Amino acid sequence: MKRVIISLLVLLTLLIQVGCRKPAERASAVQKSPNIIFILTDDLGYGDVGVLFQNERAAAGKPSLRTPHLDEMARQGLLLTRHYVPAPVCAPSRASLMLGQHQGHANIRNNQFDKALADNHTIASVMKQAGYATGIVGKWGLQGLEGDSPATWEAYPTRRGFDYFLGYVRHRDGHNHYPAHKARERPAVELYQGQEEISKHLKGVYTADLFTAGAKKWIIEQKQKQPNQPFFLYLAYDTPHAGLQVPASPYPAGGGLKGGVQWKGEAGRFINTVSDTIDHYIHPDYASKDWPDEQKRHATMVRRIDDGVGDLIQLLKDLEIDEQTLIIFTSDNGPHTESYGYGPYKPTFFDSYGAMDGIKRDVWEGGIRVPTIVRWPGQVSANQRNDAPSGFHDWLPTFAQLAGVPTPANTDGVSLVPTLTGKGSQAPSTVYIEYQVNGQTPDFESFDPSHRGQAHGEMQVIYLDGYKGIRTNIKSGQDNFRIYDTRSDAKEWNDLSSSSTYYQELQKRMKEQVLRVRRPDTSAVRPYDQVAIPALKAEQASEGGLEYQVFEVSAPWVALPSSLGVPPKKSGRGKGMDLSVRTRDHDLVIQYQGLLEVPQTGEYTFTVQADGGAVLRLHDATVLDADKGYKSGSLLSSKVHLEKGYHPLRLIYAGGKHTKPSLTATWSGPGFSVQPLAFQRVGQPDSENRSGR
Repeated sequence: MKRVIISLLVLLTLLIQVGCRKPAERASAVQKSPNIIFILTDDLGYGDVGVLFQNERAAAGKPSLRTPHLDEMARQGLLLTRHYVPAPVCAPSRASLMLGQHQGHANIRNNQFDKALADNHTIASVMKQAGYATGIVGKWGLQGLEGDSPATWEAYPTRRGFDYFLGYVRHRDGHNHYPAHKARERPAVELYQGQEEISKHLKGVYTADLFTAGAKKWIIEQKQKQPNQPFFLYLAYDTPHAGLQVPASPYPAGGGLKGGVQWKGEAGRFINTVSDTIDHYIHPDYASKDWPDEQKRHATMVRRIDDGVGDLIQLLKDLEIDEQTLIIFTSDNGPHTESYGYGPYKPTFFDSYGAMDGIKRDVWEGGIRVPTIVRWPGQVSANQRNDAPSGFHDWLPTFAQLAGVPTPANTDGVSLVPTLTGKGSQAPSTVYIEYQVNGQTPDFESFDPSHRGQAHGEMQVIYLDGYKGIRTNIKSGQDNFRIYDTRSDAKEWNDLSSSSTYYQELQKRMKEQVLRVRRPDTSAVRPYDQVAIPALKAEQASEGGLEYQVFEVSAPWVALPSSLGVPPKKSGRGKGMDLSVRTRDHDLVIQYQGLLEVPQTGEYTFTVQADGGAVLRLHDATVLDADKGYKSGSLLSSKVHLEKGYHPLRLIYAGGKHTKPSLTATWSGPGFSVQPLAFQRVGQPDSENRSGR
């Protein structure tokens, strides 16, 4: 009995000691949220990766690339075989990735290189709010047209959520892969580390190696300084885009902590692959081939990225954080045709577009479908493929869920966590693309005759019911889509648009849906900007009032209710957006949802005024975004062209923490002056799984 009493006293003493420790002292040594590394290559084609296409070419005895590390990454993880960029060129793709918005909402469209990324929520700012260390290594290109230094660029990476930056700021600088040396047909460049321009220290440095070494250095430092703090790294290689410059020396043996590329940080010997003779090394697998020099260069550039990925994965193993780290590898658009002084380069030699048609600046599959590999040992099952359409804007909500924070309400994406982990039900993604450029699809012999020489102009893509709608050289909102089943017809040979009444009806719905998912941008005017957003059909409306849901939660921004992780504290129906339904004054989110009856076709003005923040959407279009940077109590307004009839409307309100709750939402239009938004009907649930997903 005495022994039992002594044992109980010892146990009680231990429990008291543990309970009295500071939170940091009793924190689990196991990191709860995963580290995330997002690797983005520049102009790498879907078909440039071995496991996706080049291995087939090798088996057929054709000239082929090898990507052994990427192939192994795919064997250990998941291939997203229909993952799409928001536009077939770098600037809008990268902007949509950062903002979590497709090209119907992102502020950078078409060829708006170097335009300032909107001061809104970004992947980096969301991850930083979640407690992550955030870093970018590589190419940025979203800094703003005004300014010439970190102090004067409006959207320098550290002003958009990143703690650390190493790389090229300007888009054009990413065309020279030896920053301390003059390149063929390229101007002098600048490369920054933090606030310092360091190109003068980079003699003999090849950027693909520099960015790999810089990424390794940053990861090592994070785990040394804050071993339990998760990190988010955006590694944006500027290769294999032209100029077609190759490394100066072989890739160092091994990888990780002791091998591979290593950061030295010394002027003239910044990394361990520096050589007095630059731009001459061709990988031994290709050096003796009877290939054009520019093709050997492309193959070597791709292989260098492959070596870098293998090096990074080895580092994760050496640091014993492999199973705590999610890696995504992808590209910003389809393959290019530029060489910048290195010969008549064409992607036809390796069929870099894979078994598809289209290249960079095309919206055929080869221009917008990008290689995407996901690896996360123990969480993402090995050797898997998924062909559900998804897009760049899905990564922000995906990472937010993994980090344990809600998704901003202005996001167009859905979390891909169910697809990655195989757990839960995956909401369908909205794949929407718009882009304008002069020129035409190349006249490559391997392309379908109906695609060759197709004028670009205004272009648009929408996925609906799993089918791709594509139209090019658009003159009006009534131009027809070609419709393809790209799951079985990646080549886009068989246009289904007139093959049955189903596809004729799908054609009509596609024309309606592309008007419902986007908002016009005066810097990128489209021929359908002034077309009224179509109303719902009568059978899509049901009787009732405005639905509301009240959530008692403290959110860092106006958040999607489905991402809050808690059920509503209160729900019901009413006529208007009445804050009397709230259950408390602070730390709450309220979602109002219903059908708005528009009396006649015309232009309508919507306003919102709140103490905290609010986001208003009509159909899937964001009409008012009173969230990031919103000044409490200020009036925000927007004009929208609407067709007569019923339109699903959703407003998400987030109460301020130290202000008196207030919310005013009004509209005005043809035949009536300003009045509160009121509802007579409720439609089918227009939830976060929005139409077209």
